[in-house]
Amino acid sequence: MAMLPLSDSLHKNRFKLLSIMTKTNLQLTACLLTIIINVLAGKPSGKEQNTLQKAARIHHKALTIDSHNDTPMWFADSSYNFASDHTGLKPTMRVDLPQMEKGGLDAAFFAVFTGQGTRNEDGNKAAYDEAIATFNAIHKTVGENSNLAEIAQNSHEASRIVKSGKKAVFIGLENGYPIGGDLNNINTFYQLGARYITLCHTRNNDICDSSTDSLEHNGISGFGKQVIERMNTLGIMVDVSHVSDKSFYDAIALSKTPVIASHSCARALCDNPRNMSDDMLRALSQNGGVIQMCILSSYVKTPPPMPERDSAMKALRIKYNNFKGLSDTDRASARREWHALEDLYPQPLASVKDVVDHIDHIVKVAGIKHVGIGTDFDGGGAVIGCENAGEMGNITLELVKRGYSARQIKLIWSKNLLRVMKETERYAKHHHSATKNI
Repeated sequence: MAMLPLSDSLHKNRFKLLSIMTKTNLQLTACLLTIIINVLAGKPSGKEQNTLQKAARIHHKALTIDSHNDTPMWFADSSYNFASDHTGLKPTMRVDLPQMEKGGLDAAFFAVFTGQGTRNEDGNKAAYDEAIATFNAIHKTVGENSNLAEIAQNSHEASRIVKSGKKAVFIGLENGYPIGGDLNNINTFYQLGARYITLCHTRNNDICDSSTDSLEHNGISGFGKQVIERMNTLGIMVDVSHVSDKSFYDAIALSKTPVIASHSCARALCDNPRNMSDDMLRALSQNGGVIQMCILSSYVKTPPPMPERDSAMKALRIKYNNFKGLSDTDRASARREWHALEDLYPQPLASVKDVVDHIDHIVKVAGIKHVGIGTDFDGGGAVIGCENAGEMGNITLELVKRGYSARQIKLIWSKNLLRVMKETERYAKHHHSATKNI
């Protein structure tokens, strides 16, 4: 259900009332929506009512997929319950099953994230062990809520799972670092559910150069070429978020399937190396790939300087060894202290309108078939009007206000991403058939 911009005093009532609006009865939902608006917020104009009802209908009919969140980082924390509503609680936790239901979010890619550490045998082993632990935590958490959620293994399962009344949980590996030097680890990650691999994170690894590190490989390394080839043959999407510009162009040239950027924005609107230039957007379009619009505010809109926050964050990184090699207890403490600093020094947030400005730009440059949504919730993602999974409908509402059709909105919410996923699966299937006949 599209969340509506009601006043702060109505915030709690809004969540309670919208929680009863499921995808089972669209006419009833539209009726309830109108009643709630009239009673709680004052009757809007006829045109506003029509827009709100139209957005609600479209959002309910669309299969909605968020291509990236970092919520699994909470799964090892004993205080986190995937089935509990964390709206308004501290520390801020932006994704759980109740919030997904409120926001009409049907499916999401949950990231197995590993920060970049030392690139040697010990570092690779530690990264691999951490990744396996996170994979296991995702399967355990979903298994404990099997009546409400299910792991999705391919592009076709999201629709089946959602029709059964559950949320679909996809898995992506953020940072290829845990692969180490062993291509067989990619097979292991695939078997555990990984359906995309973000080639690197904020620093270079053995696969490629990062967008926020110095030049080392001049793009994709020799080993990285083998990694992409193995991903193609298994049916794992190549994710180019975080990679350097040269790594991006190399990945497009090397991959036999279209690539994705699971959580990135347009550089023309926010000049950040994590974002994609117009030339990159055009190349992505020609490749058949898709950029999933990230709602991490500093990628959406350049933030004003905040030296106090920067100093505090830097001190925390030093205290916790840049978050490398931490025990579960220390990692949980570091996470809580990080969120406490975010609350103490809140950054001015971009808005849903700013997010859709990026979507408008991407559509203009790359085309409607090459954009989606990848929030980066629980990894920094949040904008005014969409601060958690319970408010995802506000993106649909803004798209409707700007004249996007139901067909276009469905493309943005899942069809573009699923098209790439299907092409990736198709290539892997044909590859296996071809090698069998050799």
